[in-house]
Amino acid sequence: MSNLNETDIQGFVLRGYNMPFARYLFLHFEDATRAATFIHRLMSEVTTGQRWDAGKPPSTVNVAFTHRGLSALELPDATLLSFPVEFQQGMKKRAAILGDTGRNSPDSWDEIWRDDRVHAWLGVNSSSPEALNARCADMLTVMRETNGAILLDAQDAASLVVNGVSTTKEHFGYTDGFGNPDYLGVERKSQPGQGKLTSNGAWAPLATGELLLGYADEAGELPVAPVPHILASNGTFMVYRKLHQNLATFRAYLDEHAALYAGGKEKLAAKFIGRWRDGTPIELSPDTQDQSITQDPTRSTNFTFAADPEGTRCPVGAHIRRVNPRDAFGFDGKLINRRRITRRGLPYGTWTPEDQHVTDTEERGVIFIALNANISRQFEFVQQQWINYGNDARLGNEKDLLIGNHTGHGRFFVQGDTTPANPPFICSDLPNFVELRGGDYFFLPSITALGMIGMGLVDPR
Repeated sequence: MSNLNETDIQGFVLRGYNMPFARYLFLHFEDATRAATFIHRLMSEVTTGQRWDAGKPPSTVNVAFTHRGLSALELPDATLLSFPVEFQQGMKKRAAILGDTGRNSPDSWDEIWRDDRVHAWLGVNSSSPEALNARCADMLTVMRETNGAILLDAQDAASLVVNGVSTTKEHFGYTDGFGNPDYLGVERKSQPGQGKLTSNGAWAPLATGELLLGYADEAGELPVAPVPHILASNGTFMVYRKLHQNLATFRAYLDEHAALYAGGKEKLAAKFIGRWRDGTPIELSPDTQDQSITQDPTRSTNFTFAADPEGTRCPVGAHIRRVNPRDAFGFDGKLINRRRITRRGLPYGTWTPEDQHVTDTEERGVIFIALNANISRQFEFVQQQWINYGNDARLGNEKDLLIGNHTGHGRFFVQGDTTPANPPFICSDLPNFVELRGGDYFFLPSITALGMIGMGLVDPR
């Protein structure tokens, strides 16, 4: 059972929802008083983390704010200045730190993310397109009746339909969604491998403060939070990034290099990510896909890397090993526990089968959403040090093959061994398989904090 006040925490934080459709609405506030009235009206619509004993609702609504949005709401200066500096600056000003340069730089982002007008994110998730449209229409009605917010843009996202079936795949063909952590007090179906590794080899939940403000983190400290603390408690920070996938480039690169790799195309694809395309971890099954593993929650995420230090089973630079090295750095994984994030979001665009022609200009990709209590220590560290730099994994300047910013000069090394079935192999001249189209940092407040904002009761004293 949860020991958290689930009615005070937005459901988007505590529950993945697992709904196949979403629309993210981006809002602008022109008048603080009218905006506060809008937020006050919105409170009755916001989905909390309370358990759905009667089953899933047809749709959900959640809300988060940029630092500019909180300023437009005229929160006290002392409160605005008490937020962490990375949140105050926003993602665009952090581009150099994140490695968002070249084709990933803000100059190439979608217009909405270049003009600094986004004040709020309104996330609507639903079980059907009809429910999605109906709930979004309700949100537009509240905006119109209060005259409290302007809709700047909307981003649709949805689970990819493959062969007539809704899936958890992304456009490159990999099954996604295995890695979210367990947290102390957060009620969910727990699997071995999703929390933190203990000294006896078991798995335990991470400290609540790695996800939520107002609770102790893995260091036993309270995360850096705005004042008053009641404003921060039960809230978190949200990272939103629109990641465009260059599917034609990915397929062509894989085909070209697979023709030279003794293990074949699907094994090379598995080496890229660390999982076969059906989700089987290659650390557990290095030579073939195995549905008995992917369908078994006691096995699908229950693996470590310490026994494979040279990467002969799972390459040291494979995507899943870079973003969650588990025990690869020693110390029973303790170096990793303070870098974990919770992922939300969905793909956008339509699935295109392998045998059909594609171009890189078609709109497709992943809406990457990360929740964390400390943007700098969690998301930014992973993005800077593990995705766009490889020194922690003894890879020097090599970047993550899948989402690294390569600019045509990257390299990926399949360590392998001396056997013909698993040879070492080098992939050079990596292009950018993924390009950033924009995003920002948001504060996702508790229900209590929403009420304070909506009634103008935020006082930093």
